[in-house]
Amino acid sequence: MRAFVTEPAPAPLRIAFSASDRPEAQAARERLVARYGSVEPGDAQVIVALGGDGFMLETLHTVMDQRTPVFGMNRGSVGFLMNDFEEEGLLERLAGAGRAVIHPLQMDAWTEAGQAHSGLAINEVSLLRQTRQSAKLRISVDGRVRLEELSCDGCMLATAAGSTAYNLSAHGPIIPLDSRVLALTPISAFRPRRWRGALLPHQSKVCFEVLEPDKRPVSATADDLEIRRVARVEVRERRDIALTMLFDAGRSFEERVLAEQFAS
Repeated sequence: MRAFVTEPAPAPLRIAFSASDRPEAQAARERLVARYGSVEPGDAQVIVALGGDGFMLETLHTVMDQRTPVFGMNRGSVGFLMNDFEEEGLLERLAGAGRAVIHPLQMDAWTEAGQAHSGLAINEVSLLRQTRQSAKLRISVDGRVRLEELSCDGCMLATAAGSTAYNLSAHGPIIPLDSRVLALTPISAFRPRRWRGALLPHQSKVCFEVLEPDKRPVSATADDLEIRRVARVEVRERRDIALTMLFDAGRSFEERVLAEQFAS
């Protein structure tokens, strides 16, 4: 008599649902947990983040050590990094999702008092004036001074993933995700007035020195970490950290970036 061997059923996908504090995000999480179940983030194979782009960044920071893929669904005000919200067919969407791998920036900042601070930024590291006085910055790339004095409201170094955020608002370039370049973008530059920024190889190390820090104090921000009255800030890409965002099939992050360049 011939024996039939049945294959064991595949283990269910372990999903952790997280939500911003917006009521619509919290309500969506309750419904999805009731429908699909949920595990603790540390045990998850994928995290479904419900909120806006800001919450997506928060979630990516929380998985910096585990590197768990994150699938965002828009329950916030801005959703460039998010997928459309749908309760139906989530497992099929996750199975067919495309991946976008991003690398954060490392910010090392020293204050006027000599204190050292470090942080990671997924979108950009930005320097901003703290008072009515314009900031004055000296900018070096890989140890060579490229701009002796920039008089401005500020300046930023943006990743490709962050190029469509604050960088774009400051008239910086939109960068394809696989281009391996960073955008160095001034914010309301006064002198030199015609300088519009630069595209740098992703392995570049950028140093900002604050000129006249007593008279013209400057803050430095890496995502949600802000350091006041900085004297020197160094920024570089952390290629050893890889974070994964998941996007619906046919709506890849690369396609969204390309479409943004033709938006009217």
